[in-house]
Formats: sequence, C-alpha cells, structure tokens
Amino acid sequence: MERAFLEITRKEAGYRPIHDRIHDFGEVEQTLNSNDRRQQASRCMDCGVPFCHWACPLGNKPPEWNDALSRGDWQLAYELLRQTNPFPEFTGRVCPALCEKSCVLNRMAHIPTTNRENEAAIIEHAFAEDLVESGRRADNTSGGAPVAVIGSGPAGLAAAQRLMEYGYRVTVFERNEAAGGLLRYGIPNFKLNKAIIDRRIRLMEQTGIEFCYGSSLPISAQGEETWSMKTLYSALERLHPQEGGWDGTPLLLATGTPTPRDLPAPGRELKGIYFALDLLAQQNRVLAGIEVKNEERVTCKGKDVLVIGGGDTGSDCIGTAHRQGCRSVTQIEIMPRPVEGSEDPQNPWPAYPRTLKTTSSHEEGCTRRWNINTLEFLGKDGQLTGVRVQEIDWQPNPKGGRPLMVERGKPEVIKADIVLLAMGFLKPEHPQYPENVFVCGDAVNGPSLVVRAMASGLQAAQRLHDWYSSKIK
Repeated sequence: MERAFLEITRKEAGYRPIHDRIHDFGEVEQTLNSNDRRQQASRCMDCGVPFCHWACPLGNKPPEWNDALSRGDWQLAYELLRQTNPFPEFTGRVCPALCEKSCVLNRMAHIPTTNRENEAAIIEHAFAEDLVESGRRADNTSGGAPVAVIGSGPAGLAAAQRLMEYGYRVTVFERNEAAGGLLRYGIPNFKLNKAIIDRRIRLMEQTGIEFCYGSSLPISAQGEETWSMKTLYSALERLHPQEGGWDGTPLLLATGTPTPRDLPAPGRELKGIYFALDLLAQQNRVLAGIEVKNEERVTCKGKDVLVIGGGDTGSDCIGTAHRQGCRSVTQIEIMPRPVEGSEDPQNPWPAYPRTLKTTSSHEEGCTRRWNINTLEFLGKDGQLTGVRVQEIDWQPNPKGGRPLMVERGKPEVIKADIVLLAMGFLKPEHPQYPENVFVCGDAVNGPSLVVRAMASGLQAAQRLHDWYSSKIK
C-alpha cells in the first residue's frame, strides 16, 4: 500500500491492564493480530534514504522486512531480519528502537513505523513456524580451531554465534549459573521472559557451541593487573580441559560492566541500602526456582521504597517493587526533568532525544522527582528509616564545562525502608592484552544498549577471525 503511511495510523500493541499485570512477572507487552501487524508494516515509506538503517547499530533493514511483512511473506521477512540481527527476540522486546527515532515518519509527524514490535512479531512467527535454524556456517576457514568467549551477555552470545558460523569450535565461559548476562540477571521477567533466552541457548548448543557455567576466572574489571595470561589459560584448562590445552587460544572478553556506581553519602552502611541488581538479579533467580535464604532476601514487601536514579534500571526496580507488594515507591534523579514530547531542542536529531520517558512501571504508580541531591542516609538501630535530600538547580558554569549545582530551599527527609541505587555502572579499565585477546560490548564501551552490545560482539568476532586468518596464511 503506497499510501498506507497517510491512511493508516500508528497502532501499538500496548500493555496488559495494570490491575492484571501488577500481580505477576509475566511480560507486560501485548501483541497485535497478524492482520493489524501487516498493516503496521505497510506504513513504512520505503524511503529513498532510510535513516533507520544508519541509526541501528546492527544495520537492520526495516524497509526491506517491513515490505515483506506487509505482503504477508513472513518467511522472507525473517530471512531479511536475520541477515543483520542474530537475536531479534531480544531487541524486539528491550531495544529503545533507535531506528524509530530516525524514521522519516517520526521526523515528519512523530508517528514512526512500529519497527520494534514488527521485529518481535517476525521472529516469534518464525519460531512458531519452525523457521529458525540452529545456525549455519558461512565458511570453515578457521578449520575448527578452538576459541574461548568469556561472558555470555548479548555481546558474548552474538560473538559466539558469529564465530560458530566461521567454523570455530566455540566454548562460552559464564560465571553465573545460566547464560544471558544482564538479559537474564538485570532485565525483569515482565520485560523479557527468561524462557526466550533458554530457547536461543538450546539452538546455539545444537550448533556445537559449548557453555561452561560457574566459571569464575581471574580477570579484573578495573585494570588491576592481579592476573596473567598464563593463569587465565590455566583456569580455562581446569574448568574445561581440551586436547592440546588452551595456551595461545584466541580469547574474546565480553565481561560487561560488573561494578555499579555507588553513592558514598553518610549512613551508607545502614541496612536496607542495595544496588539495583541486588534486587533485580535475585528476583529473577527466585523466579527461576533458585532458593534464597530469608536473611539474604531483598524484598520490598510492605515497605516504602526509594529508587535513586532515573534511568531504565530504576524503572525496572519500580516495577519489581510493585510486584513484591511495596507500600510506596519514589524515584529521584539528580538531573533536571527532561522535556516532554518527541523533540529535545537541546539535543536535536540525529542525536537521541532526551525526552521524558514514562514506562509501564511508572504507569503502575510512582512519585517521580528531578533535581534532587542525596545528602545523607538516616537510620535507627542500624536500619534505614529515611533519606535526607536537597532540591537543587543547575546553573551555567562561567568557566565552561559541567553546570554548577546550586541548592534551592531547605533539605527534607524522604521516608524509606529500602533504597535501591540505580545510578549506572563504571566503565571497565583493561590492561594491555596480547594480540590474540579481543574485548567487546560493555566491557570496552561502558554501559550501553543491548543492541550496541550485540553489534560490538559481531564486530569483535570479525576482528578475531581476520586476525586468525592472517596467522594461518
């Protein structure tokens, strides 16, 4: 339909009703029927210069697979999608859809094509119709050489998949009890059901990729040279012996950003103050059937919860707190309230718009405040009871650089039985590695998006393959 973008309005699948979803950890997002989904795909304008290609870190091609989907050719849509995206079932659920921000329909009228939802629909249809292959090898120039991928988050998984396609014998080492990294231990089930990850891991195992869990390796995240390649290879051999040993084997590090940003305010030692992942990872483990001792349980049940940090991780804490039965949730952010709407005058396209984002978790109930600085954690008998905060303003710095923080009014106390620190993660620092070690994902770029981690994993796999190919010529 050449005029569909003029005649058909944008229609999103939306979320399950709040009164229903808030009582379980099932995925909150709904789906459209196949006819509505095809109509949404038909809204794509097939632009002469499709900026969505450029905006996507993976180089996805929405015009091509949207056209196939609009014509009802789901198989072709999937074939086109998988050319660039190894795991559309992940990005189709948790990607902020950079392609939609660059969609010409968004630039013209702020009603972009529903690329992310279309992507999720295509891959789920492919799984339902048994179209998803376990994997295919592009060539065998590697001759089945062994390679170790350390870390099984989105970057490590993408790298392992690509290296398998190049013919390598891939072993993935993961320190946790299951694969996925932040996909499994950081993103709540109500956004990404973990059965989706398990389904993909089973396919990867069918290609011969091996996963070695509980693999604690001597690698420092902040550049402390407390280990050597010799000790690392020895650890790999101890964990997963192979013929010929691991010495000299190419390594790909996809260890993510394991160190959360802390808030060393007075009273930080009080009980009841946790990093966001203390809550999120533990809740996901509980849902997976892993037992947690009562004294180690992080729970918001019956408590007044304060989330410090205004990003997606903070939002995930809000949704989790509601499902655990909290009494109230407040979220504070030190930066100013973002502008509302689709455009950010201070950060115009092609930069990503820093506009106010209201998530499904926010819709479930939350007091949100901006320009709030944390001064002190308050407590009684070692237990947190509240947080003293200060409203602030940001003023231009006459010397340039970061704006100056200026206090406004008097400090106040926010009642809180539990505080969740959701202020991001520290970018890892790395020592100088030998030429056969490659780093990818958040481990090299710092905390970022799942789609960027996947793209980095693919690029690192390509660099490893190019290096290895040059060595065997």
